[in-house]
Amino acid sequence: MTFPVKKFQKSAVIIAIAGCMTIPLLSPGVHAQGNWLEQGAKILGSTKQSDSGKAGLSNEEIGGAFKDALNIGTEKVVSRLGSLDGFNADPSIHIPLPSQLDTAKKMLSQVGMANLLDDLELKLNRAAESATPKAKELFRQAITDMTFDDVMKIYKGPKDSATKYFQGKMSPALAKEMQPIVQQSLSEVGAVQSYDNAMAKYKNIPFAPDVKADLTNYTVQKGLDGIFHYVAKEEAAIRENPARQTTELLKKVFGAK
Repeated sequence: MTFPVKKFQKSAVIIAIAGCMTIPLLSPGVHAQGNWLEQGAKILGSTKQSDSGKAGLSNEEIGGAFKDALNIGTEKVVSRLGSLDGFNADPSIHIPLPSQLDTAKKMLSQVGMANLLDDLELKLNRAAESATPKAKELFRQAITDMTFDDVMKIYKGPKDSATKYFQGKMSPALAKEMQPIVQQSLSEVGAVQSYDNAMAKYKNIPFAPDVKADLTNYTVQKGLDGIFHYVAKEEAAIRENPARQTTELLKKVFGAK
């Protein structure tokens, strides 16, 4: 894996990683010997082969390891949310009815027809679950496109830097990919019919104010919110311990057992 970037001093690379990723790189005894970051650089960043024949880590290996961790983390998110009840059964990202329909639900409840909108709410979540797998390839491409400069900015940035990177790179494209799937899914699962039925009953209620909701765009946005909510959680876990992701490259760079 290569990165089209200018050269970096090896010690600076390792210092950035050691300082920003909370991995127990050194024992307490080593910490006592002067600057522990410099000690970490010497241990992990040697540019010469050791006596055992193991070469020092390259910029490509370090950046590639973080990309591996991000690939694993984002694929986990997409797989989880793109399955049955990935949205619907998760209180953190469950998609409620659009706020525009709050009045309609309240008035329908008064005449014993709240179930019409409850059914619609379930179907909004089903539509988001159907569209989420589209994110998998877009995450993969965004990670592939990361330069080593991007990786280092993410290391040095806030704990949600990778998530912000993905949002900036992916949100417009992902929304575009998800929209036709959500629209089709809303039709297939009967959400459009449920909405029409509920609104027909609602309009028969005396003095009911007009309400209207764009179900497709609303569901797409809520779907994006749910995806990036869990990407942020995966990023936090990677920063705490990237070695928990056990690819061969991660084992080499971060010393996973």
